[in-house]
Amino acid sequence: MKLIRRSGQIVNWNETKIEVAVAKAFAAVGRDPEAAAPIAARVGERVRALGVAYVEIETVQDLVQEELVLGGHMRVAERYIVYRAERAMLRTRLAAEGDAPPRPVPLTIREADGSESVWDGEDLRPRIAFASIGLALSFDAERLETELRRSIQPGIGRAELAKLIVLNAKALVERDSDYSRFAGRILLSYVYEETLDWQILRDGVGGLREAHRRALRPLLEHGVAIKRIDARLLDYDLDRLAAAIDPSADLDFDFLGLQTLYDRYLIVDKTGARPRRLEAPQLFWLRVAMGVCLAEREEEREERALDLYAAYKERRFCSSTPTLFNAGTPHSQLSSCFLYVIEDTLSSIVGRGIAENAMCSKWAGGLGGSWTKVRGTGSHIESTNGESQGLVPFLKLHNDQLVAVNQGGKRAGSGCAYLESWHNDVFDFLELRRNTGDDRRRTHDMNTANWVPDLFMRRMEAREHWTLFRSNEVPELHEAYGREFERLYLEAEARAEAGEIFGRKIEALELWKTMLKMLFETGHPWITFKDACNVRSPQDHAGVVHSSNLCTEITLNTSEEETAVCNLGSVVIDRHLTPEGEIDHAKLRATVRVAVRALDDVIDVNFYPTEPARTANSRHRPVGLGVMGLQYALYMRGIEFGSAAAVEFSDEMMEAIALYAYEASSDLAAERGRYESYEGSKWDRGLLPQDTVDLLEAERGAPVEVPRGGKLDWGPVRAKIAAQGMRNSNVIAIAPTATIANIMGTSPCIEPIYKNLFAKSNLSGDFTILNPYLVRDLKAAGLWNEEMAAQIKYFDGDLTEIPLVPEEIKRRYRTAFQIEPEFLIDAAARRQKWIDQSQSLNLFLAAPDLKSMSHMYRRAWRVGLKTTYYLRTMGASGIEKATVSAPVAAVEPTPQASADTVVPSDLAAAGPTPEEVQACSIEAIRTGGVCEACE
Repeated sequence: MKLIRRSGQIVNWNETKIEVAVAKAFAAVGRDPEAAAPIAARVGERVRALGVAYVEIETVQDLVQEELVLGGHMRVAERYIVYRAERAMLRTRLAAEGDAPPRPVPLTIREADGSESVWDGEDLRPRIAFASIGLALSFDAERLETELRRSIQPGIGRAELAKLIVLNAKALVERDSDYSRFAGRILLSYVYEETLDWQILRDGVGGLREAHRRALRPLLEHGVAIKRIDARLLDYDLDRLAAAIDPSADLDFDFLGLQTLYDRYLIVDKTGARPRRLEAPQLFWLRVAMGVCLAEREEEREERALDLYAAYKERRFCSSTPTLFNAGTPHSQLSSCFLYVIEDTLSSIVGRGIAENAMCSKWAGGLGGSWTKVRGTGSHIESTNGESQGLVPFLKLHNDQLVAVNQGGKRAGSGCAYLESWHNDVFDFLELRRNTGDDRRRTHDMNTANWVPDLFMRRMEAREHWTLFRSNEVPELHEAYGREFERLYLEAEARAEAGEIFGRKIEALELWKTMLKMLFETGHPWITFKDACNVRSPQDHAGVVHSSNLCTEITLNTSEEETAVCNLGSVVIDRHLTPEGEIDHAKLRATVRVAVRALDDVIDVNFYPTEPARTANSRHRPVGLGVMGLQYALYMRGIEFGSAAAVEFSDEMMEAIALYAYEASSDLAAERGRYESYEGSKWDRGLLPQDTVDLLEAERGAPVEVPRGGKLDWGPVRAKIAAQGMRNSNVIAIAPTATIANIMGTSPCIEPIYKNLFAKSNLSGDFTILNPYLVRDLKAAGLWNEEMAAQIKYFDGDLTEIPLVPEEIKRRYRTAFQIEPEFLIDAAARRQKWIDQSQSLNLFLAAPDLKSMSHMYRRAWRVGLKTTYYLRTMGASGIEKATVSAPVAAVEPTPQASADTVVPSDLAAAGPTPEEVQACSIEAIRTGGVCEACE
């Protein structure tokens, strides 16, 4: 039997303490306390007669009071009653004054086996202590316990209790960015208990490292037994690897990152009565590193795996989502992107466009490909003497294939179809995403992109005509670019004028306006530039780039024999700055070398869903090293995103990453051999990406408006490449990183911050995102208080209308729609100078119109960008304003923010429910959501 104190604490039953308390009552009125022992004994007998496992202190005191009266000790009983009443009044007064927190009430809860037990919150206090490590929280431990106990009712199940406590912690995030890490750690404590032989009350935080060490071998053995883990992982020196596991690295997780990791990345055992996660976060990172490094020489595997694990846990580098999903599993499909070209045959359309693409999508790959060769409407079909219905019906089939076959059951299938701008179905293609018209000719679940040749841009700017052709009559056009394309195009126009082939003459400006109108209306098709992708391709000797990929950062050759494949990973920029905000070149070089090696390993351990994919990846070995955290790095340097300084930093940062990446690939070539098609490549011809800007300018016959040159000495790297060659045909590509940036706790890829305060929805639910750097700077200025929080909420994170925010802070924290697109485009051009592939470049316009859109995309073309991605426009606010009736007139500076000065507002997503959110939500991306298909 146990006693429940008023504090909620549960202690063992101790009859002696009742005897002592009764004796004190007798002594208080001057009576002999010898009757205390028999009274305590009778109270004990009556309590045991109740037949309960737990008894509250109030019940015991009621029984003491009754025994005093029954024993004739009236004066003692009277004094005891007065004493209890005085103590009750004191507790009431203290609670009303806020000097005492509400009493935590023990609850009866249901265990998993259906039995009942009493939960007194004893495990909650060490969770709070663990979650508070190193954080300057505005609430003390008692207030935090009160907050985390909200809405907990008797009879709740133990699993539901944990979920509610986590949700209560999540609700604190809007108060201060530190609460995001606090909430993440509360969740983390439950993740540990699910995945490790560890309990917070039994083992404490000090037992976590040993619990992780003990867990590695059983995790792998069980995972192999249930066919979720590759048996080859058991061949590692597991004791050496286990000794390196560092659970303290988990303290860097915020709530969104950890919840995303838990929901979608940790391996789940579904063989039992209920699903259970098998791996804690650090075991997850180690499993991925081990899976990737299976390609290493046996004697080096542990060392290489530990190098990669260190890069993961220190948040310096992160592999793409498919690699995190599948590394170290029996079907290790680790590649992010598959690029294809459809031939003008039914077997190619159905075999590659549907069947092979379905296999790639099944194993978590994003799809992007060219459909230009498929003959347009009205084309003659020789075998049947019929007439083609054109491209759209086949794209409708592809759209439905993406819906039917999702990505490993973890996210929706995603793809992008590309069409060159001279195809005679181009106007139908532009309307595929419209919500009006014949739905049989719409593809609501598929992305689309224009593959635009330079000749079209020149004719559009010159207000000249443009001719549309049936692709089966001019197949050579899709295989040519630059001046050769122009020559062939002019020949085709002459043939059309002579009536030899079909040709439809239109005004180039008319087509351009329609492109922009559809971008404005539907967000599609994106605009990508064929000639820049091909002229600057390192592999111009080995084929043609027919399209980019799903997220427009990959530019690889495709053919009937080859499906291009790219393996992605991203360096976290803000983790490679010195305390002064300068680039830490030694650290960056070390990270990039580990990253490039890991990406190259992926090629050899990869599971290939189709033979053309295996052929292309083995022959050319392309990888795509990208970046994330640019916005956070600029915050650390004190630079606003829309500034010349930010453009210069993009140039400087990208040059350093490129130099170290190309050097790493060349050193791998010395160790492992050159890629098969190296001979004749631009690398082999002594041309690095920065050299090809001049080639593009010469091919265009017009300036490419980007400054040349850099700050680093490229001589040694050029010499290495000349002597050693390259291991990889392509090395750098900047992917979106929306989800893995959440896991890494940084800003996505190369984007400005969307808002300083907003609600974000993904497959893990709705999350309030509060800019931690803004909170830091407002605290430093003494401005973080109730009124400031209310105004930031009211203005959707926009600081412009908040009077007391200094202009310097307002400029530094301008958001995506407040930054002139020219800065984004110019910074992208500086990066593109060093990049051998491309970058996922989202563009932002708060109030787009055709004039501003035309100016923006023409500038992107003139500065030599290869591709653009989504055009994002302002949608409805993501923050619910119901609790803020009007902006506060002024904000008074305060020396220090406190628990009582931060508004407990009810931030909520004003968008779709989690069930309505898809992994690649096209409309969401237009209005600030995320695409998770190519990270």
